[in-house]
Amino acid sequence: MGRAVTVATCALNQWALDFEGNLERILRSIGIAKSRGARYRLGPELEICGYGCSDHYYESDTLLHSFQVLAKLLESPATQDIICDVGMPVLHRNVRYNCRVIFLNKKILLIRPKISLANAGNYRELRWFTPWNKARHVEEYFLPRIIQEVTGQETVPFGDAVLATKDTCLGAEICEELWAPNSPHIEMGLDGVEIFTNSSGSHHVLRKAHARVDLVNSATAKNGGIYILANQKGCDGDRLYYDGCAMISVNGETVAQGSQFSLDDVEVLVATLDLEDVRSYRAEISSRNLAASKVSPYPRVKVNFALSCSDDVAVPTCMPIQWRHHSPEEEISLGPACWLWDYLRRSKQAGFLLPLSGGIDSSATACIVYSMCHQVCLAVKNGNADVLADARRIVNDETYVPEDPREFCKRIFTTCYMASENSSQDTCNRAKLLAEQIGSYHINLNIDAAVKAIVGIFSMVTGRTPHFSVYGGSSRENLALQNVQARIRMVLAYLFAQLTLWTRGMPGGLLVLGSANVDESLRGYLTKYDCSSADINPIGGISKTDLKNFIQYCIENFQLTALRSIMSAPPTAELEPLVDGQVAQTDEADMGMTYAELSIYGKLRKIAKAGPYSMFCKLINMWKEICTPREVASKVKHFFRMYSINRHKMTTLTPSYHAENYSPDDNRFDLRPFLYNTTWSWQFRCIDKQVNALYFLHGFTFKALAMG
Repeated sequence: MGRAVTVATCALNQWALDFEGNLERILRSIGIAKSRGARYRLGPELEICGYGCSDHYYESDTLLHSFQVLAKLLESPATQDIICDVGMPVLHRNVRYNCRVIFLNKKILLIRPKISLANAGNYRELRWFTPWNKARHVEEYFLPRIIQEVTGQETVPFGDAVLATKDTCLGAEICEELWAPNSPHIEMGLDGVEIFTNSSGSHHVLRKAHARVDLVNSATAKNGGIYILANQKGCDGDRLYYDGCAMISVNGETVAQGSQFSLDDVEVLVATLDLEDVRSYRAEISSRNLAASKVSPYPRVKVNFALSCSDDVAVPTCMPIQWRHHSPEEEISLGPACWLWDYLRRSKQAGFLLPLSGGIDSSATACIVYSMCHQVCLAVKNGNADVLADARRIVNDETYVPEDPREFCKRIFTTCYMASENSSQDTCNRAKLLAEQIGSYHINLNIDAAVKAIVGIFSMVTGRTPHFSVYGGSSRENLALQNVQARIRMVLAYLFAQLTLWTRGMPGGLLVLGSANVDESLRGYLTKYDCSSADINPIGGISKTDLKNFIQYCIENFQLTALRSIMSAPPTAELEPLVDGQVAQTDEADMGMTYAELSIYGKLRKIAKAGPYSMFCKLINMWKEICTPREVASKVKHFFRMYSINRHKMTTLTPSYHAENYSPDDNRFDLRPFLYNTTWSWQFRCIDKQVNALYFLHGFTFKALAMG
């Protein structure tokens, strides 16, 4: 009858402008799909050139090399007898489009341009591409000669059309179109399209995976149909980690689920599905059928090919499964770890160096590296030849096999405790014990001589010697002396990263890891060009609250008992003198706000788009049981004053793994001025007027409780 169709989707670890590697991974995915009986293969968005090409999309070279790769794909025996759906940029009538190129047996069937472009948050597609605004319209596209020579075609259809095979009808969506309120699958489904495809370049954000899964399932729950989603995976050259999660859904239920985090460069899902399930599901939805009778038809490209066999009555089809979501702690353990592995192997460095202070943030960073080592050993154990080859190259040993995460960690991870006269023995011991438990190569050093030398130069030139406030110095002197320590640690971190392996008789250099969390960056509670200045930062998009939960996860899952004392200690910079040998300085006292409050400020500022006045209005209700309106006003003013004073630090923020939608990353995500009028006079006056109105006009009463 021709009712059981076998289709494939994939998650590929593509790399921007790595045309050779991208071609190899595409071909490998097609080969796997064919070997499992698939008659249609879907790949990620812009997979030929890699999604993250950014302004390289302006270059004619990017278009040329994409067509060269397409020619190789068309010529390959691997692409015969399977419909291949690949992504690349295409210039049509001097306008650049983000396209799907769908071909079969050396013939291009359709070039389908993207209709809704992603242009928020980390996405800037309107900078490089133009949306196709001609609904249900197809034009002739004149192929370049390099493709004509392979296909024998001069022109092919270009536009908003669907494919009609001998047994079904397929329609394409591209990433953002699934998220749009007027998604194409709605009208396509009403017009009889039974299989919807979506090629995505969707990145990881904590707690986001369920939203994508829900959207895919809901796309066919109301209208019936088969939905196939492909996604990029890995780090393709910037702050984002694309988190796979390829999936196939039928009539609102998931039937195939890909991994969200893995070190496999190529992952292919294949499912056999019954078209009659779609037809019978739709048959009883009268509202759907009434709407379908009035829908405007899509242009159909006829394809003399079937996704099913003629005699398939006995072919088993896939059944619904329950999607398993990772907890946020698992996401932190896996996502940044995979991102670090991609960055390490693609940068061709020999490992990482981390200034390990014995606090929560640097310890969480160390645990992520340790998790990466676990993932590498597990991948090698499962037969991943790519990971094994990369590990051998990184450690410069062609016979090496990583089996023990601690042993592998010793080879590729150096931790360094940089003590000063202001450091406590407790943090030194915590750092040392954690390093022993994860297996890192650990260094203890003292920076006092360097600090005294720097301050000595200043004193020699000016004739003045600054002092900490506990010794009678001003706040300016106190802050300057703290910053000298912090900046010297950055200089030493890079020196040891470059030469530590040299002292051990090993080749290569180390990448320096930063460990400032997203809340500290938002508040500006860091020294510009200190240890937060590094090559990359795996926790720069993660909140302090989530990091604490992650530390607890590591205690339970990695048996890192050293983390218990780290969890119980108050966060401190240890840059001011000790009092009776004990730390007197704490982060929250320095900041004038708690980390829990910072997370709330960050979400309101970025996600809720709240300025000072709107934030105050929201918080007087959120905190009405614990703060008076005047206290809320004071807290909001303090936050915005400190945020705006320190915003300039975001311009030099170390590239960080993007994990939160309230990240203050100035370079790509959170575009704001870095020179503010820090008095916020107009805004704060509006807050004051509202406070007075609440007290004197409306007679509001509020509980005035101390913050917990």
